[in-house]
Amino acid sequence: MATLKQRVLRFLYPFIRKAGKAGKNGTVLNNEKNIVPQQSFYTQKAILNNGKEIDFSTFSGKKILIVNTASNCGYTGQYAELQSLHEKIGDKLVILAFPANDFAEQEKSNDNEIAQFCQMNYGVTFPIAKKGVVVKNAEQQPVFKWLSDSKANGWNDHAPDWNFSKYVIDEKGNLTHYFGPSISPLDNEFLEAVRPPHHP
Repeated sequence: MATLKQRVLRFLYPFIRKAGKAGKNGTVLNNEKNIVPQQSFYTQKAILNNGKEIDFSTFSGKKILIVNTASNCGYTGQYAELQSLHEKIGDKLVILAFPANDFAEQEKSNDNEIAQFCQMNYGVTFPIAKKGVVVKNAEQQPVFKWLSDSKANGWNDHAPDWNFSKYVIDEKGNLTHYFGPSISPLDNEFLEAVRPPHHP
């Protein structure tokens, strides 16, 4: 069950998102020059919270959305929006959540508790990775090293600003966008970036 704090944060989410848009949490970066990665995205792997390894090469031909998440954040309400997106275009868009305790210790739960929280409160059915580090330090997960190192992805050095930062990779494995936490997965600008070609 959600704690009182989690229920309050969910209620406040629209206000927090709106207030954050003007600051760094509203950052949007895009790969305007269509720069291709120097290291292939498809060499990346991740461990899901059930212990299963996923090989990103299996996602070739689909758009991919990578988002770092937390259960006790003002942006946690985005789980509902991400699930809605998954239900609408999940056959063409792979959503991968990466829980992390890197921002204000807003994810102290273990992998099992995180899975239960997401399922019970938001009905999440997209994959959730094992909890790890997403900010730049020695323990940063390999996929976030790739996402935030221009020597690997070709152009972007921007690491997550806070929980629910979002990275979009296209059907060919190119990093196309970074969206800060205040950009909703249901904003038109975001939908434009993740919507598959010829999809309404």
